[in-house]
Amino acid sequence: MPTPFLLPTPLITGIALALVAVVIALVAWALQLMQAASERREFSLMLAGCMVCSAAVGLATVMVLTVAGPGRLEARSLLHPGPAAGFDSGVSLDAIVLPWDGVELGDAPVS
Repeated sequence: MPTPFLLPTPLITGIALALVAVVIALVAWALQLMQAASERREFSLMLAGCMVCSAAVGLATVMVLTVAGPGRLEARSLLHPGPAAGFDSGVSLDAIVLPWDGVELGDAPVS
């Protein structure tokens, strides 16, 4: 199985920190919009603040899934280390015979 393309770790860290800064800026902007909505008694500003805050939550969720997702861990052989990582268990499941092996669809099971 080919290893997916990985960016260097310092670059990933820089991108993650930049996205954290963007999320913090979006939350600060949302709070300013909501404060202005409270002072002016305008529902539209409150709605805009909620929309900006939900965008920040969405961006944070995508960031976490992208940076620490199972695909990245698998690419670094941290999730399921295979024989290439030196963790070959030596157990093969090829010799197991299941009750439905060799039975065609529609045939009655042999007892």
